[in-house]
Amino acid sequence: MHRGKGLKFVGDSRVPADGRKPNIPKDYSEYPGKTEAFWPNFLLKEWLVGAVFLVGFLCLTVAHPSPLEKIADPSDTAYIPLPDWYFLFLYQLLKYAYASGPYNVIGALVIPGLAFGALLLAPFIDRGPERRPSKRPLATGFMLLALAGITYLTWESVAMHDWEAAAEQGKIVAEVEIDTSAEGYQLLEANGCITCHGGELQGGPAAPALIDTGLAPEEVAEIAKNGRGAMPGGLFTGSDEELQTLAEFISGLKSE
Repeated sequence: MHRGKGLKFVGDSRVPADGRKPNIPKDYSEYPGKTEAFWPNFLLKEWLVGAVFLVGFLCLTVAHPSPLEKIADPSDTAYIPLPDWYFLFLYQLLKYAYASGPYNVIGALVIPGLAFGALLLAPFIDRGPERRPSKRPLATGFMLLALAGITYLTWESVAMHDWEAAAEQGKIVAEVEIDTSAEGYQLLEANGCITCHGGELQGGPAAPALIDTGLAPEEVAEIAKNGRGAMPGGLFTGSDEELQTLAEFISGLKSE
């Protein structure tokens, strides 16, 4: 047989011509210095970093315990609730005229929905391969706008909130069993004192607690008649005998 005659070359489509196997990932050892084994190298580093943050968080909780308030009272209509710090910007948004009252749906659903929807769509709108923020204007702009809005609303909420009143209304005070059938309590209720001082006389944002005042009946009567601080005078409209009964009742409210 002569050379080159009678020979046929058959190609098989199942065998890549260049020897590549796209469906089989390369071993990490082919990339020295750029990757490492997940177990135990990478996972150990993750655990070490997590342990450092956990210890730091535990030290923070020991040094600054969580501030506790009094037991929640659903009947206390004077209580002003305050959300956690990461929701303060939404809390502040609901204070504006265009996002509260009849427009509450706009502040609670429409504006947050548009804002978070824009953040979710940002990766799909700007799909460029660049990683520098300056070369990704849409993604960078969305993120900066979101951070600026959240920071501003959070700052406004903190600045406008009456922290002294919040601390006063949430203060854990000693409780005493109130005899609501007593004449002194009936006089408090008749003169509208319950509105500010609370049904259990535990106080509120604009009025102190009437338990453990440390005041003598004469001092209580003077305050009830002439007022003190934010409390104006002339609120008590009863007789002198009723004023004395009310003063003795308040002066005798002591926790055990």
